[in-house]
Amino acid sequence: MSTTAELLKGAAELFPDEVVTQAHVRHFDLPLGAGRFALITLDNGHDHTKPTTFGPQSLANLNAALDQVEKEAADGGIVGVGITGKPFIFAVGADLKGVELLKEWDHAYAIGKGGHDVFKRLSGLAVPTFAYYNGAAMGGGVEVGLHCTYRTVSAAVPAFSLPEVFLGLVPGWGGCTLLPNLIGAEKAVSVIIENSLNQNRQLKGKQVYELGIADAIFEGADFLEQSLIWTASVLKGEIVVERPVIDRGEAWDQAVAKGRFVADSKVHGAAPAAYRALDIIAAAKDGDLQQGYDAEDKALADLIMGGELRAGIYAFNLVQKRGKRPAGAPDKSLARPVTKVGVVGAGLMASQLALLFLRRLEVPVVLTDIDQERVDKGVGYVHAEIDKLLGKGRINQDKANRLKALVTGVLDKAEGFADADFVIEAVFEEMGVKQTVFAEVEAVAPAHAILATNTSSLSVSEMASKLKHPERVVGFHFFNPVAVLPLLEIVRGEQTDDASLATAFAVAKKLKKTAVLTKDAPAFVVNRILTRFMGEIQNVIDEGTPVAVAEKAVEPLGLPMSPLVLLELVGPAIGLHVSETLNKAFPDRFKVSPNLKAVVEAGKRGFYVYDSGKPELDPEVAALLKQGDVVLTEEQVRARVLDAVAQEIGLMLDEGVVAEAQDIDLCLITGAGWPFHLGGITPYLDREGVSERVNGKRFLAQGVASVPA
Repeated sequence: MSTTAELLKGAAELFPDEVVTQAHVRHFDLPLGAGRFALITLDNGHDHTKPTTFGPQSLANLNAALDQVEKEAADGGIVGVGITGKPFIFAVGADLKGVELLKEWDHAYAIGKGGHDVFKRLSGLAVPTFAYYNGAAMGGGVEVGLHCTYRTVSAAVPAFSLPEVFLGLVPGWGGCTLLPNLIGAEKAVSVIIENSLNQNRQLKGKQVYELGIADAIFEGADFLEQSLIWTASVLKGEIVVERPVIDRGEAWDQAVAKGRFVADSKVHGAAPAAYRALDIIAAAKDGDLQQGYDAEDKALADLIMGGELRAGIYAFNLVQKRGKRPAGAPDKSLARPVTKVGVVGAGLMASQLALLFLRRLEVPVVLTDIDQERVDKGVGYVHAEIDKLLGKGRINQDKANRLKALVTGVLDKAEGFADADFVIEAVFEEMGVKQTVFAEVEAVAPAHAILATNTSSLSVSEMASKLKHPERVVGFHFFNPVAVLPLLEIVRGEQTDDASLATAFAVAKKLKKTAVLTKDAPAFVVNRILTRFMGEIQNVIDEGTPVAVAEKAVEPLGLPMSPLVLLELVGPAIGLHVSETLNKAFPDRFKVSPNLKAVVEAGKRGFYVYDSGKPELDPEVAALLKQGDVVLTEEQVRARVLDAVAQEIGLMLDEGVVAEAQDIDLCLITGAGWPFHLGGITPYLDREGVSERVNGKRFLAQGVASVPA
């Protein structure tokens, strides 16, 4: 058998570009005369913007530090060992860049086993060990601390999690085995499964302590100092850490069952990671740690060599990197300052936009509408939302007063927009209305002002075509709810100039939105793909397939909600309007469903009623449906829907709607909540062979969002 050092040396050779973490050992006398202590500090030599990770060489460095302290502990030279991180960062887990490079199961297994072999040594030393979670801790960073005898956490820790399931892995360096044995299965399932599958929800320091993961909590300012005084008291026997008795009976089984229910509701069996994690947690009930570690090693290797993890890492990189450096955006030095914002309209969407601009830009925001009552209602909405933030303690009274003073409403556009730098319209989705609004704004706004439209499907170029200065019109399409969904489709019209576009991107960045540049093509990106996707579901229902079969067919995609529930959220009337817009542009591919039209004309808000708490087909809608006699199976429906989506994406890329397939995926993840484990959609279409069947080629090269050839 290879030694841990040999395993890690082999793995390090596969990953020459690792950002290496050092494990510095220093010795000092503890307070209260408690004795000589060794403290290991994890530090990659960069500031907090480059968090500390564990690649193979980093693990080897920690292993070497443990060689040293193990000998000192055995010789009686030290009374304890601590481990902590550089300022603001404890450690954020395995280096995913290295994981992407792995091509063989054995290499993946070596990474899992290597991590275990190193971390396990912390629990095997002849003296007690202490983890001091001083800053952000994720994945392997959390797990290295779980192997210690005791843990403290800083109240200032902003992010603490085991996010592996979110990415398509399991917490495989002890997380699945040690956490339930420390805090019980119910809390462990909440951290490992529920938080991960809820958009990678993070814990704060206080929650880490309340869950029982940490034994003590101290303020950030003197965290290490207080932790060392506490450590001294523990070693002297003055503080005895009491931990609850873990319920290893029915409660454990119920927690695992609840985890499976959560996984089913989120991914519908479409991604294996959550289920593998739950299997290990279930088996950890008898407290056999080594058996748990062996199961983690195997699960890690299997998942690293599977498509979901590669798609998950791809999605993570899209959001973290590509999302912050939009493809095709002009030089940011061309952007003009925005010191006042105008919003045309004061309805719900316009009011949400006003609130967002106000909170992020902190500049005057003025709303206009056709009558005073609407204007007052819009301003009132913004004030009420600011009061809610104040009530939750998110802002203080001064800030609330300042924000409220910055938002106003007027009827006269000349009065409101004469000194605005950025004016966005959120009026009725009708070309004539929008053209009229822009003509009125152009007449009164300064020559440099950007005119932005929040249209979801209309042509930005046509909207600008009757203006004296069409070059300053830009599409600025938000997704509902505005505060929640990060995507902003920035649309370049035929005449839009670089300065206007650069300003739009600069504003998007200040709004903390993920901006993607799109060509002025019908319905842009998300609505075009979703309309094709939903349209095909609608088509098979119209032809005769039962609603339940059509809905269930796409469950294996693991989407956040079924197509008809999504239609309800969007609103059937808006769905119909977008499908009519696309039908005009591409009549051969986008049909207007007579059944959807009937539902809208009947004033129905959706296809379902929720009398039993679950969605059931509304009998009134069922009575409206006129169906043919072609009944498809779930597999046939799924194939039809995926083929349609693959065809549409292929055409969009040929038309240059966006720069690359990566932008399509980024849009679906951030604008429509498509799952990370799919990588958006194109990796899934590649993996299932749909791309080649429909378009004769993959969307992404082998090795991008998939295991390298």
